[in-house]
Amino acid sequence: MESPVKVSRVVEATTIEEKEFMAHWTPNEIADLSGKTVLITGANSGIGFETAVQLAARSARVVVSCRSQEKANQTLQRIQQLVPGAQLSAITMELSDLDSVARAADAFLSTHGQLDCLVNNAGVMGLPLLRNARGHEMVFAVSHLGHFALTAQLLPALRAATQARVVTVSSLAARKGQLLMNDLHWQHTPYSKVAAYGRAKLANLSFALELQRRFDAAGMEALSLAAHPGYAATNVAYASDAPAGLGRRLWEWIAYLGNRILAQPAEQGAWPTLYAATSPAVSGGDYIGPAGPFEFRGPPTKVAAVAAARDPALAAELWRQSEDLCGVRLL
Repeated sequence: MESPVKVSRVVEATTIEEKEFMAHWTPNEIADLSGKTVLITGANSGIGFETAVQLAARSARVVVSCRSQEKANQTLQRIQQLVPGAQLSAITMELSDLDSVARAADAFLSTHGQLDCLVNNAGVMGLPLLRNARGHEMVFAVSHLGHFALTAQLLPALRAATQARVVTVSSLAARKGQLLMNDLHWQHTPYSKVAAYGRAKLANLSFALELQRRFDAAGMEALSLAAHPGYAATNVAYASDAPAGLGRRLWEWIAYLGNRILAQPAEQGAWPTLYAATSPAVSGGDYIGPAGPFEFRGPPTKVAAVAAARDPALAAELWRQSEDLCGVRLL
């Protein structure tokens, strides 16, 4: 469950010191971001909202992406209450609908000359087997394909920025994910909610690492990074329009108990994303997660990606299929 909004968490930025990867990093160390433009998907709740609040507090121009205008308006209002004078705007986008993604990218490009940081954050989990209008399995479509298409279509704005960053939010679930390249959409394999989420999050991580390889090959100074929040109390497990059957309600109740008993607040779950988006100590291809036991919680640090995510051949095939499925070309 999303943690309550508290004004006290918005703090003044301080000078970044050389202790970046030490155990006591907090968002207090984020430098002033005046003149920087950031786009965050799924910014209306959880990790995305907390990321937007902290970057807005450092004077970044923050563009929030939400599924509806109503959610966008509510999000802008909440952030303005926490960060008076914040430079905010919004675009509406349904990541499962590639036509909606294209319209949102066009809207952004028509009003912004550059994009300094794209945070591919939005995601869903725990869905029954659902497909979008193109037949793509819904968890994979939202978490991976929508972000792949968005990154491709925002590439001109990323190129226009000085060392732009793309931060893609993965999950500990990527460790158990499998990318079955002959059945990405569960057309032949029995569907599993847990396995579908693991697959989508592994795709996020593979994409982030391959994007850095492509940036390097193209001679771009841009950085691609991945982050995961550990075990954070967000509403990703029940922030969808899935049918509210008995199985769905049980899933949401389990998620609720986990959030209350085990998880760290969404505010702290956003720290790896914030670190990846702002720290001068990171390098392209880094994967940032919590430093605590099992990477469940704690301050951000560089963590190891699973072998499947580091496999260049698997990443290249995922890239090829993603381009075909999205109808775009990315580097």
